Amino acid sequence: MGIKGLTKLLADNAPKAMKEQKFESYFGRKIAVDASMSIYQFLIVVGRTGMETLTNEAGEVTSHLQGMFNRTIRLLEAGIKPVYVFDGKPPDMKKQELAKRHDIFEYFFHPLIIPTYSKRDDATKDLTEAVEVGDKDAIEKLSKRTVKVTRQHNEDCKRLLRLMGVPVVEAPSEAEAECAALCINDKVFAVASEDMDSLTFGAPRFLRHLMDPSSKKIPVMEFDVAKVLEELELTMDQFIDLCILCGCDYCDSIKGIGGQTALKLIRQHGSIESILENLNKDRYQIPEDWPYQEARRLFKEPNVTLDIPELKWTAPDEEGLISFLVKDNGFNEDRVTKAIEKIKSAKNKSSQGRLESFFKPTATTSAPLKRKETSDKTSKAAANKKTKAGGKKK
Repeated sequence: MGIKGLTKLLADNAPKAMKEQKFESYFGRKIAVDASMSIYQFLIVVGRTGMETLTNEAGEVTSHLQGMFNRTIRLLEAGIKPVYVFDGKPPDMKKQELAKRHDIFEYFFHPLIIPTYSKRDDATKDLTEAVEVGDKDAIEKLSKRTVKVTRQHNEDCKRLLRLMGVPVVEAPSEAEAECAALCINDKVFAVASEDMDSLTFGAPRFLRHLMDPSSKKIPVMEFDVAKVLEELELTMDQFIDLCILCGCDYCDSIKGIGGQTALKLIRQHGSIESILENLNKDRYQIPEDWPYQEARRLFKEPNVTLDIPELKWTAPDEEGLISFLVKDNGFNEDRVTKAIEKIKSAKNKSSQGRLESFFKPTATTSAPLKRKETSDKTSKAAANKKTKAGGKKK
């Protein structure tokens, strides 16, 4: 789930912290990608028609491999240097909270928190009924709700990425927290995910829609956490409390308090403790034994890798890729061979581009979003401003 309603809250109250960027503007940048989120998206989209999915001769699903292979090549061809971060063991609080909401499956066997639709059992039952009556639209919709990301899916993608020469990081716990740590420690330029809690973990720069297919033609949305705090007039500690009030994966939130009310209360009282002292208990229902302090600790002191190793992008293992994709998973050999050439060409291009960008500043014409109340005249003036950015890219 991430942080409930945070995107809209920031769009309404901190528009200067958000800006639309072209996919190509991240040429030469190192980007930490939340792998589990991407794999889930590939499983529900790539090669799926109703209940049918891409499989190999053994009947094993290969949609995640197809999606990861193609999307990673697209990143490399754009000169982007991705590093994929995989979830480790989730905090007990997260397992308990998501299990309570029925948003997680088999979490004791698959220690990976994957965003899924609620009430999976109901979706499975409805899907069975839809198949019996031949309702194609319902089959298409419900089959996606029953998708599961397994340990094997993750291991398959790790193997694929390593064969492609792309670095893989296995987080000790939450991938979002590990991504944020990579960004905080200047190992990468930004974090790419669809879960907004990367910001709550303190990622300096956060990207949404970077992993969307090019066919959608959706611009990348870049968030700057320093500007978020400046626009909201909050400290980082207060922002974390705001996110807990909005609703996070670690605990319940106070019923009746949405994003706007939460922001107003944090600005007025400064912390959850002070809010609870002054809150109208008759109007708002505070969860019993509400573990907001532990949730706060998990955001402020996440379990991440302390000694982060050097990230290395290497040449693809051509024989290994052909063996894994063609022989083991039934991919077309000609297409895989051509894809390997794209990877090699893209890596050469990226290296050349980084050398040029070190000496030659580049200009960006991106503009931040505007507050709702901003006048048309002011909006046009702001949209026409151009800023220059140069220097060595991460």
